[in-house]
Amino acid sequence: MAGSHGGSPKSWLAVLVILVGFGVGGVGLCVGPSWIMFWVGVGIVAVGGLLALMVDIFSDVIIDAPREPLNHGG
Repeated sequence: MAGSHGGSPKSWLAVLVILVGFGVGGVGLCVGPSWIMFWVGVGIVAVGGLLALMVDIFSDVIIDAPREPLNHGG
């Protein structure tokens, strides 16, 4: 996967868990607000954050090769 910003499936799983948590918390705020649902979302985000730390998500970044700037004849 050289030259790509893609990550490993385990990193994407952590991101997915965090996104689900944000979604649950956001729905909880919009439907009442339902504070129990909001805090469940916060808990899911926390679990996703721990999962991200366990899979070392920050070392999963693949940096593209440097790009040449476009010369528009100016």
